[in-house]
Amino acid sequence: MTTHTQIDALVVGAGPAGLMAAEVISAAGFSVCVAEAKPSPARKFLMAGKSGLNLTKNEPLAPFLAAYDPIPDRLRDALTAFGPDQVITWAEGLGQEMFTGSSGRVFPKVMKASPLLRAWLSRLDAQGVELRRNWRMTALGDEVCFDTPQGAEQVNAKAVVLALGGASWARLGSNGAWTDFVSPYVALAPFMASNVGILRGWSLHMTRYFGAPLKGVSLTSGEYSTRGECVISAQGLEGGGIYAITRGLRAGAPLRIDLLPDWSEDRVKQTLIQRKTKETLTTFLKRAFRLPPEKVALMMECAGPKPSDLYAALKHFEITDIRLRLMDEAISTAGGVRFDSLTDDLAAKSRPDLFFAGEMLDWDAPTGGYLLTACLATGRRAGLGVLRALS
Repeated sequence: MTTHTQIDALVVGAGPAGLMAAEVISAAGFSVCVAEAKPSPARKFLMAGKSGLNLTKNEPLAPFLAAYDPIPDRLRDALTAFGPDQVITWAEGLGQEMFTGSSGRVFPKVMKASPLLRAWLSRLDAQGVELRRNWRMTALGDEVCFDTPQGAEQVNAKAVVLALGGASWARLGSNGAWTDFVSPYVALAPFMASNVGILRGWSLHMTRYFGAPLKGVSLTSGEYSTRGECVISAQGLEGGGIYAITRGLRAGAPLRIDLLPDWSEDRVKQTLIQRKTKETLTTFLKRAFRLPPEKVALMMECAGPKPSDLYAALKHFEITDIRLRLMDEAISTAGGVRFDSLTDDLAAKSRPDLFFAGEMLDWDAPTGGYLLTACLATGRRAGLGVLRALS
């Protein structure tokens, strides 16, 4: 038996983008149902907060927006209206005391995502939002069909917001399986891994350094460059420094590492001529440059045990023969619904009652608060679009 439901707005996907859309719509007094395929909402959001919920980046809007380059106009508009300052104010309104770390990243004082999510769900419940768990979408037409624990369900909504995530971390519900549902209404860009580690084989002597962080290095790939750190793993390299330059690596540009980003060319070359007679290279590098063992090992692994150009080996050696890890292992993905298929309100041009938000849109950004802020901003933008449509 199929059950039919009538409602003002249906939001499919209970991640940050979907919940923000539901908050905006329900705050205006409209009835909202949020359908989530998993047993609990915001699973990827909770997973991201396990090591500290980096909600946004506290920096002026211009450099913040530059992190999304090339940024689509509609994403720029959404972030201009709801950027770092607004995200901080919103989280504080949910009773979360926030702080800014030394790198400008913004976290709740408790660091975890769960207290913020509990407060958020409580607010949505008070606004009358109905959360339906284990509702898996099976068709998208004039009505939206679901397979639910109670059987088949058809929802007739005046407006529909899809916030179904990208194509990574399938175990948490973000698998990109929605493309067949939306392809009749919008154009799609192919999915690509973003914020993902690299695969590279190592010789046996690197084994002892697996898990060691490379701190205070500069990493470059193509036009993308960052100052940060990464971790040597059995598979290759991973961590924030690598994630920030994924776009260059994805385009096939080599990875270049500067082990001494604070040292000028003259200072490095003056130090190189001070090497003592019979002093081994490893001893010299540790003494003169204070390089830790993992940096020395990586340099020799990639530039050779006796590099012919030691200056180049220290300042811009290349790591070749690398591949990106699998897309499902990526923190996020680029690709998805193309912005040129959407109106300024993030509705499909071919179907003005169907809105899109979050990572299923075709945008790309590094970690560091940029991902979550864009999900919240586009969720809010879609929610405001629904209000205009319902009015």
